[in-house]
Amino acid sequence: MGMAALAFIGLSVLPLLGAFQSTPQVAASPTAAGGDRLETEARGYELVLQREPDNQAALRGLLEVRVEQGNVEALVPVLEQLAAANPDQPDYTVLLAQVKEQVGDLEGAAQSYRSVLETRPGDVNALKGLSALLLEQERPQAAIGLLEDTLQTAEEANQIQPGSVDTASVQVLLGEVYFKQEQYDSAIATYDRAIQDSPEDFRPILGKALVLQAQGRIDEATPLFASAEALAPDQYKDQIQQLAAAPEATSPADAPITPSGDAVSPLEGNESEEGEPSVDEAPVEEE
Repeated sequence: MGMAALAFIGLSVLPLLGAFQSTPQVAASPTAAGGDRLETEARGYELVLQREPDNQAALRGLLEVRVEQGNVEALVPVLEQLAAANPDQPDYTVLLAQVKEQVGDLEGAAQSYRSVLETRPGDVNALKGLSALLLEQERPQAAIGLLEDTLQTAEEANQIQPGSVDTASVQVLLGEVYFKQEQYDSAIATYDRAIQDSPEDFRPILGKALVLQAQGRIDEATPLFASAEALAPDQYKDQIQQLAAAPEATSPADAPITPSGDAVSPLEGNESEEGEPSVDEAPVEEE
């Protein structure tokens, strides 16, 4: 239940690495025929890129092949090229940061996250990724400071570019960090501010319910679970009921993903934001 729950409270980070984490044996050991096919496809895309280094469709195609192969390290140069060629699409840079984390380049991952935040201070995927990385490095105060600084500068940022910082989402992330550190009073206070600012957003209500549940304050948590369920989109109501009925407390950091703040992976869909051709349309040359 704990792992299934990260969602309502947290905001999505791109799901690329799930392919490696959920099926590592399959990714690491493709069948011989499948491996040959994928390598042939990869060589075809690489031949295209030798002639046209900036061919977006070929780059995305190569990225998909490397994902299917489970070749994490080979993703880095492809994502670096895609991120450099698409500065207005931060998803590629966030993906790059995730992959760098996976291969152990934590400093490189942090730099990638920060490069997104330099121009998009409210990017929820970058904020979530960097704050999680800081927690993994046992730097909770740095994670808290990152999110608090974002909230403090949100008004100014939104004056410059309206809607650039979703304060409710950042508050939810901050509450999540406090919960992970077992700073329950601070978590509740943060969720209370988010509830006051965005009373129709079910995430902080659910977050507060989960904190109270963790403290054993079930009588106080129960009506909040009901309120969160009433406000949540239909596809999340069953999950909220399961969380409310969980025999053990579940961290807000372990809940299912809300539509708010979700990012679309560049690996999904037939067109990019710029109308790039489908990956399937990339010309492939075979030997």
